Amino acid sequence: MRPGIKRSLNLASALRRTTGSRPPWANLIARFQELLRYRELVRNLVVSDIKARYKNSVLGFVWSLLNPLAMMLVFTVVFGVLWPNKQMDNYPIFLLCGLLPWNYFAVAITSSLTSVVAQGNLVKKVYFPREVLPIAAVLAQLVNFLLAFLVLFIVILALRANFSPWLWTLPLIILIQTCFTLGMGLILSTLHVFYRDTLMVMEVVMLAWFFLTPVFYSVQQLPAVYPLLGMELDVRRTVYLLNPMASLINVYRDLLYNGYRTDPDFFIRTTLTALVVLIFGYWFFVRYSDRFGEEV
Repeated sequence: MRPGIKRSLNLASALRRTTGSRPPWANLIARFQELLRYRELVRNLVVSDIKARYKNSVLGFVWSLLNPLAMMLVFTVVFGVLWPNKQMDNYPIFLLCGLLPWNYFAVAITSSLTSVVAQGNLVKKVYFPREVLPIAAVLAQLVNFLLAFLVLFIVILALRANFSPWLWTLPLIILIQTCFTLGMGLILSTLHVFYRDTLMVMEVVMLAWFFLTPVFYSVQQLPAVYPLLGMELDVRRTVYLLNPMASLINVYRDLLYNGYRTDPDFFIRTTLTALVVLIFGYWFFVRYSDRFGEEV
């Protein structure tokens, strides 16, 4: 165990002993208050995860900056020279505006899903709010995403300064995606403790989810309506309603690629969805976290 993490656990355990014997899972408010006392542990776990990611790497975290540039180069050659996409201007930028948020979501989900089981020895030996583990896994990927996103932002600025006047809402969009990702990570990490085949199932689900999300294509390329059971299904609206990641990626593109404001109703619906998933995920995790020590 890293010294920083060990110190955080010892300090947090001492704090817990001074707050009485009330069970941490008694209610969500009490549990959340306890979680705030463990914020130093979350920070140390995030730092540890990032260091482990770039351990023995010559360039270290610089890879997070080089990765989007390399993808931009590949996409420019493939879709600008070998297989040009004439339907969209600057298709590599269009693609990266969707691919980077998706990669953040996909990697964070995978990391958080296995976070509790991977730290099984720690869960059995030391008390701390178990939600610290999936939260730290998601936040570590958030750091990598922000570094990569910074490069994309600079590239877009250099190639076409067609940003939306509502660009100032971008941090809020990232926060909303993080809330949704945390909620999903809490739900899936709980399921993985009791059902280890959750990981295999999610590998298939994430692949299908990727193709059902407009990452490399625009929702406008989908048919407007589709006949179903004698009715006409609004395909584009249904994609947004059933797939929060489709909505989020659309907002990213509105701000960074299309240069206009997202529909307020659309934005509010996406925000509410993310908050509902986060609250339910936290409740679900807390509801079963007291049994993790027996299962891992």
